[in-house]
Amino acid sequence: MGEDNVVAEDDEFSVRIEFDSRELVISAIKSYTISRGVDYTVYESKPQTFYVKCKGYGAGYDWLIRASLIRKKACWEIRRYNDKHTCTMGTISQDHVKLDSDTIAEAIRPLFEANPSIKLKCIIAEVQFRFNFTVSYRKAWLAKQKSVAKIFGDWEISYQTLPVWLKAMTVKMSRSRAQIKTLPFYRESEKVQGVRVLHHIFWSFYPCIAAFRHCKLLVQVDGMHLWDQNIVPIAFAIVEGETADAWEFFLTNLRRYVVTNDGVGIIFDCHTFIDAVVAHSNGAWSPPRAWHMYCIRDIGSNFLRRFKAPYLHKLVVNIGYSRTEQEYNKNYQRLKEWG
Repeated sequence: MGEDNVVAEDDEFSVRIEFDSRELVISAIKSYTISRGVDYTVYESKPQTFYVKCKGYGAGYDWLIRASLIRKKACWEIRRYNDKHTCTMGTISQDHVKLDSDTIAEAIRPLFEANPSIKLKCIIAEVQFRFNFTVSYRKAWLAKQKSVAKIFGDWEISYQTLPVWLKAMTVKMSRSRAQIKTLPFYRESEKVQGVRVLHHIFWSFYPCIAAFRHCKLLVQVDGMHLWDQNIVPIAFAIVEGETADAWEFFLTNLRRYVVTNDGVGIIFDCHTFIDAVVAHSNGAWSPPRAWHMYCIRDIGSNFLRRFKAPYLHKLVVNIGYSRTEQEYNKNYQRLKEWG
């Protein structure tokens, strides 16, 4: 029984073929119709029966298949089958209505187990190769989310597991740091006792904390993209969004547990909430304990995007890299002359 007996030798179903479960029956019928570019309508779907007919049944086509649960055998069995499905879907399409996200999720599961970071374009290509249909970006995305849930658990399970995981991390690496902020849970207007809602999470692995002690005193935040092999991640957070409360939570814990040195440089783009948190940090992120800096590469990219002047881009970057006031004035004067 099982997937090895899905169809007969000629790739057709036959009466008395057995399946381990109702899900395998439905999956086999879907795969059959997708591979042949045909379609069906569910005529009866009950806990003990699954019965479908050709989409064009009664209009010259009589394909149907009926499977039932056989309790004595503890399996599902094909009880009725009308030969080959000979009709077509009637319209030419790059997609197939039965090639849904559940079917794709099951098909790509081995790929996802081997590479959880697989890209959507690779999923679309794999579906095209296996089924000869090109699915939409949205359908591929939904399939990926369902594969994540099947392999690693859904969001609710992850939520419940997270505190345990953080506790295990701090036990295994005792000098790692983790902070969880929760809020009361209300049902209508009443506070529910013993139930809290996840709000913010901060953590830093001890190897990251230790590594920072040997790095240049420079911290980059605010999701700015810097590409370099020498960048060390030092802290992580899960928050509800880029709010003042979220940034205060993150920067406070970052200062308390990781960036304890004075004279540190902090890079962040102009951001109202970060500016507000820094201004009210009791000096923790203000001179002389910390100095706000800008990323020269980010400034150069923003300049090029705004003014579309590649011939001036290098001058702007050179101004940022100026090491003396004289060098700065020279580069700035050239920018004024050329701009």
